[in-house]
Amino acid sequence: MSLKDFLKKQFIDVIHWTEPSDGILAWRFPMQDFEIQNGAKLTVRDSEAAAFVNEGKVADIFGPGLYTLNTNTLPLLTNLMNWEKQFQSPFKSDVYFFSTRQQLNQHWGTPNPITFRDKEFGAIRMRAFGIYSYHISDAKAFYSKVSGTRDIYTVPEIEGQLRNTIIGRMTDTIAESTVPFLDMAANQMEFSQKISDFLAPSFATLGLALDSFVVENLSLPDELQKRLDERIGMTMVGDMNRYTQFQVAQSMPIAAANEGGGAAGIGAGLGAGVVMANQMMNALNRPGGGGGAAPADASQAGAPAAGGDTKFCGDCGTKIPKASKFCANCGKPQA
Repeated sequence: MSLKDFLKKQFIDVIHWTEPSDGILAWRFPMQDFEIQNGAKLTVRDSEAAAFVNEGKVADIFGPGLYTLNTNTLPLLTNLMNWEKQFQSPFKSDVYFFSTRQQLNQHWGTPNPITFRDKEFGAIRMRAFGIYSYHISDAKAFYSKVSGTRDIYTVPEIEGQLRNTIIGRMTDTIAESTVPFLDMAANQMEFSQKISDFLAPSFATLGLALDSFVVENLSLPDELQKRLDERIGMTMVGDMNRYTQFQVAQSMPIAAANEGGGAAGIGAGLGAGVVMANQMMNALNRPGGGGGAAPADASQAGAPAAGGDTKFCGDCGTKIPKASKFCANCGKPQA
């Protein structure tokens, strides 16, 4: 090499990288026709790692710190280059930087419901979604298996692979656990931890560490959720006889305010309310609070006991107890 050619060469004295934005996992230092000067400085910041790659092979990995590049700091590269003693000339090697900080708030979800057999409900379909975070833990493995010789490698490029891995592992976890859906929904933290344990080895093979995994929600499709709500409602009702009695009691104010209008309407409404109250009391007084036949009509329900004082309604002439304030037949107020 002539002196003129040597002077034309461009040497690198400082090698460093500052992340320009979120979402970058790997970045190649722009070499082109540049060569690294013997004794150059390499700066690796916190949450970064740097890799020297020579002729397609990863030579040396550097963690955070300031390094002076020579045979002492590049032992593997020195061995690959077959340098004897300390090299004096510049050398050319690809340098890659990796972001080792946590990639937070990564979302996952089931695009289609997962079908599995539930021991309480039978075959059901379930949706799930949540978040997770990870970071590059092994720069050499990540370079070899994921990013390769790309100038830049970003989070969205690996997102699909990680999301599909999560869904696949989740399906296996659900199938093996035999935990009912209601128990999974009520213990999401334990469920999240179990899935995380399944996922960690898959992430590690890519040079990644799974830092957190959260199941935010487990749900059924709308039509199945409606059936579940109906079942919960029936469980809450419990004794149907008591539920019927409660409904009768709730309807009394509505019956007392029926549409008759005027004094006659009010009286008839109140009379009907009295009859309904008598029917409800009879039902409550029977053994077990159960059913039994109600009186055939209102006049029978309001009939006086044998030997009691009676009178006749001044409007319809029905025999009623002397102490009655309303006629049980027509509902008219009595003197």
